[in-house]
Amino acid sequence: MREHTQTVSIGNVVIGGGNPIRIQSMTNTRTEDVEATVAQILKLEQAGCEIIRCTAATPEGADAIAKIKPQIHIPLVADIHFDHRLAIRAIENGADKIRINPGNIGGPEKLAEVVRAARERNVPIRVGVNSGSLEQEILAKNGGVTAEGLVESALDKVHRIEDMGYDNLVISIKSSNVMMCVRAHELIATQTNHPLHVGITEAGTVSSGNIKSALGLGLILNQGIGDTIRVSLTGDPVYEIKSAKLILRTLGLRHDGIEVVSCPTCGRTRINLIDLAEKTERLVEEYPLSIKVAVMGCVVNGPGEAREADLGIAGGDGVGLIFRKGEILRKVPEAELLQALKQELDGMLKA
Repeated sequence: MREHTQTVSIGNVVIGGGNPIRIQSMTNTRTEDVEATVAQILKLEQAGCEIIRCTAATPEGADAIAKIKPQIHIPLVADIHFDHRLAIRAIENGADKIRINPGNIGGPEKLAEVVRAARERNVPIRVGVNSGSLEQEILAKNGGVTAEGLVESALDKVHRIEDMGYDNLVISIKSSNVMMCVRAHELIATQTNHPLHVGITEAGTVSSGNIKSALGLGLILNQGIGDTIRVSLTGDPVYEIKSAKLILRTLGLRHDGIEVVSCPTCGRTRINLIDLAEKTERLVEEYPLSIKVAVMGCVVNGPGEAREADLGIAGGDGVGLIFRKGEILRKVPEAELLQALKQELDGMLKA
């Protein structure tokens, strides 16, 4: 389905039309604090963020966009609620896209002013609806929050903007109810060709939020639905990027970065595999390679799994075998396994 959505340019990033699914996050700094916001965005860029959203909740926040943009390298989306003047101000200060809920921006005339400003600069509008913002009439009609209600609300707002002669739009419908969110995306994908930004809102902490997001995004993306994603977590937004990359790689929708596989440990394990696997995950983040690395703990499954990887460790009793593409390279004492793995990665990077 993604190849049938229309394309939208967000700065120098194009989404929709079968283009790669882009990873988004949102800053949690005060946007008015330009130094802190830029520092966080640069950190997110390094982690792999491709589109960043900042709140523009005050005039100073909207004006800060003009100072932030020259210092970053990815498109910036301004997030606005309630005050249409802030949306216009964000556009004038160079926002690459704005995120609004047309239902709370102040009425048809004020929405028209925002659309006019966006049209003048060809700035895309992300129409956002979530389960906490549904209109009372839709809630009453459906007996509460439903997937059908989310879709009806979103499409009603999209049609309002389209009727104003503007269709440079992205749609976002989110719920913290995973299966409701999945159903809503299945419904809306058949009723519009606007690109979709996908996420499970208010998913929770890094631990629980990752599980809910992986399930929800996996079910949605595996059907060919979705053009950009955000993994919404209560924590450092860098974790959102790491999780999003892993979800996309697991689904076969991305092939960049190193995939680490490791066994769950058992009574046969004779090396400190948990520590080794965690250190390996941190180590490989430094390498721009598209490979699979296996960290295995025993001689039962270890050698076979390690042979299937591009690079691997199969643990023994205080030692480990280093494998590369199915070939045993050498036996290494446990204390030297991580360094040996790093040497092989360095070699692959230079090759």
